[in-house]
Amino acid sequence: MEKVSATYINFASILDEQTRAQNLKTASMPFIYPHLASMPDAHLGKGAAVGSVIPTLRAIIPAAVGVDIGCGMIAVRTQFRKDDLRRLERRTLREAIERAIPLSAGHSNKKILPSAEPRIERLIRQAEDAGFNPASYSKQWALQLGSLGSGNHFIEVSLDEQDRVWLFLHSGSRGVGNRIAQKHIRVALDQCDARGIQLPDNDLAYLEEDDDEFWDYIHELRWAQDFALLNREEMMDRVVSCVADWTGEAVQEQERINCHHNYTAQETHYGKRVWLSRKGAIDASAGRPGLIPGSMGTASYVVEGLGFAPSLNSAPHGAGREYSRSAARRTFTREELRRAMRGIEYRDTDAFIDEIPAAYKDIDVVMHDARDLVRVRHTLRQIVNVKGD
Repeated sequence: MEKVSATYINFASILDEQTRAQNLKTASMPFIYPHLASMPDAHLGKGAAVGSVIPTLRAIIPAAVGVDIGCGMIAVRTQFRKDDLRRLERRTLREAIERAIPLSAGHSNKKILPSAEPRIERLIRQAEDAGFNPASYSKQWALQLGSLGSGNHFIEVSLDEQDRVWLFLHSGSRGVGNRIAQKHIRVALDQCDARGIQLPDNDLAYLEEDDDEFWDYIHELRWAQDFALLNREEMMDRVVSCVADWTGEAVQEQERINCHHNYTAQETHYGKRVWLSRKGAIDASAGRPGLIPGSMGTASYVVEGLGFAPSLNSAPHGAGREYSRSAARRTFTREELRRAMRGIEYRDTDAFIDEIPAAYKDIDVVMHDARDLVRVRHTLRQIVNVKGD
């Protein structure tokens, strides 16, 4: 743990100077209390660094939450073990999951499935209570419930240290969450311009709690966070169904964990009620279960929070990028990706070169840096990987 300034504490041993400078800018905002915490996987982001925990008093920075509101992880531990899968063709499962769940940016379901109907009805009621219509942001929002997206979003089948089978996936609020975020980022900038506020970075524009615009954002943010959680639940139910068909046996869920890592919640820290924005960080309150994935082809972790106060009860959300997507494409090759994915069933394509493990921080270093923040319960290794282009 490094105290960089009075309002900035860093937990990352791998931290480039651009990200450090970005964190210092965010930590300089007058409403930060008690301090910004930079997680072990921190890297440069829009507005605020990814891997930042940002507590604010009576104000909120929409870009510090990010555009994939509610993005996070869900994992299910099944009754199956490695030996149960020995004679099964993993490619068959991968292709079944790819048929069951729309992948890639902009893709959606052709129709609303029965499993999604009660979730969509719940979201419609919540939107009515919040006084907004999600269709004003995306007419396809209901059809995107149960879809993955692209980038570092994934679906995986993994084995833990006891060779038990886990199902694991990563996704968020899709197009509707992105558009909600983009709108309120613009509103925040307009508000700051109208007040003549000089910002160290326009993406640090903020909304103040006394204004209607602040609460409009909070209501829609909370809706998008719930959409993201239900989106993961819907996809996981489909993955469970695919696994049942593949094995010929109903899946018995031994454990299910669903957690955000791009979101805002009201919490009490150092004696004050704050708006805590975790942008690429999970809640690691004492005893709380959480999920920390590595990069494509590396280990992931099921963890338990230790409630470490200086981290604001938070922990990293993954490995964290070291190379931008364009830099990764210039640096690495498809053959290097194949070597990194040896033994894992995945769709072999150039589209995933920018997701190669070498483009990310070493997850072992990240987890070592997080040793005061979480306790590792299970270490997972992938055997099937599904991604969108």
